Amino acid sequence: MRIPALVVIAALAAVVAGCGGSGGKAGSTGGESGVLVGAGSTLVAPLLSQWSNDYAKKTGVTITYGAIGSGGGIAQITARTVDFGASDAPFSPDQAGACKGCLQVPWALAATLVSYHLAGAPAQLKLSGPVLAGIYLGKIARWNDPQIAALNPGAKLPATRITPVFRSDSSGDTYAFSDFLSKVSPTWKAQKGVSTQVSFPTGVGGKGNDGVAAVVGRTDGALGYLAISYVFANKLDYALIRNAAGQYPVPGPTSITAAAQAVTSIPPDNAISLTNPPASAAAAYPISTFTYALVPKDASKAKTLRDFLTYAIGPGQKFGAKLQFAPLPARVVEAGRATIANVQ
Repeated sequence: MRIPALVVIAALAAVVAGCGGSGGKAGSTGGESGVLVGAGSTLVAPLLSQWSNDYAKKTGVTITYGAIGSGGGIAQITARTVDFGASDAPFSPDQAGACKGCLQVPWALAATLVSYHLAGAPAQLKLSGPVLAGIYLGKIARWNDPQIAALNPGAKLPATRITPVFRSDSSGDTYAFSDFLSKVSPTWKAQKGVSTQVSFPTGVGGKGNDGVAAVVGRTDGALGYLAISYVFANKLDYALIRNAAGQYPVPGPTSITAAAQAVTSIPPDNAISLTNPPASAAAAYPISTFTYALVPKDASKAKTLRDFLTYAIGPGQKFGAKLQFAPLPARVVEAGRATIANVQ
């Protein structure tokens, strides 16, 4: 994956506002066109770039996507200014109600990594959920803090001040990160909880994954959470995160798949949390996440949407591995197909 491709996708955000989506049948112009307009998650943007190129060649259908963040995707599909939204966070009950008949289809499986830039430190430092919570709450301020040192025996850690970097926009990566911290840190759960947008008490914000990557890349001492494909594309250092089994699995399709395999049931609305899987999933990366296509059940481009979504959760999965996405589990694909059939 090349960074310029990501920049092009992000630039399409400006197109979204002007294009207008299909919306529901009320107010549509009637008939279906060969264009679908979407907006939302930056995590899934690299994969959508692959899908759109391949799908256009196979079908002639154009997919225009604006990588504006998961919160933006939810807002756009709720307003019916796009044909589909994309979010790494499932709808909250209030969001589901506001969207009035929207469905969510898990269509990609990835992870949120913790990247850092620290001169003089070894690659792949080890961190835990409670330590990350302490850093983002402003309670752990330097890289040689005893709690970090205890997780990295023998490592020479500088006294550099830690600069936590977070998403300034409403983000599914923030949702996955805060969901993980809420499960491993009672203090975080009580003070901040789970959200796509958190009021962080310290640190620097960056818009989108590319914005966070840019801040981390130029700031000695920085630490930020990022979609896995952005970390690998930018060749950033990243930490190994302790899971419930006390292991530090290397993030990638194998450890993401291990997290997904720990899911025993799929709720009717397809909202699935993968963070902090049980200790029985010893090989699981603990900040894994599904990302969702958000679509209106009542859509003027129903067949075009159904066909594209069916492609995305089927043949389109072959593009995931090189971008560090794991293949969707069979039971998730089955649930997705059943949901897609309800788009009319």
